[in-house]
Amino acid sequence: MATKQERYTYRKERTKKKLAAAGLNRPRLSVYRSLNYLYASVIDDANGKVVVSAATSSKDLEGKFKASGKSIEAAGVLGEYIAKKAMEKGVKEVCFDRGARIYHGRVKALAEAARKAGLKF
Repeated sequence: MATKQERYTYRKERTKKKLAAAGLNRPRLSVYRSLNYLYASVIDDANGKVVVSAATSSKDLEGKFKASGKSIEAAGVLGEYIAKKAMEKGVKEVCFDRGARIYHGRVKALAEAARKAGLKF
């Protein structure tokens, strides 16, 4: 029987493989959700570079949400912030990489806020 970590890694790689199979040549908006914070990065896989990254624990977002860094409100703020930073760098379209997490709760709130801020995926 596989361990919990091995199952998580398998789900994460399966999601990345589906994005690559789609053949979309655009950066990917990768989301990682920990117990305390949410992290988002726009990654250009063609060049192997991180274009923009942010987290709910970063100094730029300090004081912009009332609840803790693990709330849905904080996820929305992070989604808007990462979309604005990506558009400043010239990235308008991305693929959404939710990792091994389901599209629900904080992950969904981040995605919807990024769409509302103008990022297309």
